Amino acid sequence: MKILITGGTGFIGQSLCPALLAAGHTLTVLSRKPEKVTTLFGNQVTPINSLQELADSDHFDAIINLAGAPIFGGRWTPQRKQILLHSRIDITHALIEFIARAQTKPEVFLSGSAVGFYGDQGDKSVDENSLSHDEFGHQLCAEWEEAAEKAETHGVRVCLLRTGLVVGKKGGFLQPMILPFKLCLGGRLGSGMQWMPWIHIDDHVAICLALLNNTELNGKFNLTAPNPVTNKVFTQTLAGILKRPALLPAPASVLKLMLGEMSELLLGGQHAIPKRMQDAGFQFKFPELDAALRDVLGN
Repeated sequence: MKILITGGTGFIGQSLCPALLAAGHTLTVLSRKPEKVTTLFGNQVTPINSLQELADSDHFDAIINLAGAPIFGGRWTPQRKQILLHSRIDITHALIEFIARAQTKPEVFLSGSAVGFYGDQGDKSVDENSLSHDEFGHQLCAEWEEAAEKAETHGVRVCLLRTGLVVGKKGGFLQPMILPFKLCLGGRLGSGMQWMPWIHIDDHVAICLALLNNTELNGKFNLTAPNPVTNKVFTQTLAGILKRPALLPAPASVLKLMLGEMSELLLGGQHAIPKRMQDAGFQFKFPELDAALRDVLGN
């Protein structure tokens, strides 16, 4: 396939692009820093810094949209919320505009989202058909998904990637945690009873490849491991692998004071299950957290 990717130099993209190349696909990566694309992937990937560089006659079999400002990039001030929203919605709208003018439409459009779509769900198990709790995380993902679904009006198969917390070696939510835990400064967040829907980067990439190739799959998909854990279990597992005690819990009141509304991400959660991928027969390489963390941490 000829594939156009946004967010290809990000945490997930840096694992996805090599996997796509290894599978024989041809890649064009949209990036504000085209030189970074070449540094990461060499001359086998074509970098562009604007969709305006593409002519109406340019054809891609698939488009993968992973662009978006980091959700953990600071307090959710009104200004920060706008950055989070526009970094996702604007590029998605631009991709839809390209699809609209393209003489030959792509066959499939994979577009990012997150399990934050569901909001804080307490202990309730949620799958792709579950109702959401209305909060900023839901509003952000809902607008992002709504923008992407417009590709369907052009006859394009759309897959929405409701991604959980991605465990990987090159970044993501795990990396800032490692040093504090090694220094015995790690601990649970709040009560520790909130659910953490995680997924190993290898399984995330494998699901993306499966969605590209299986023409019968479309709609919303939870990209999470089949066995989510609570924050308390995650903390204990990470501390055990690092052979360190988890001595310093972070009280909910302190997190709320420091982070404001963004503390919802840390104190709330979703017991999210990847029902649709399981129903499709997808086999997870890392269904259990312990093995996933040991692989990433080289232990």
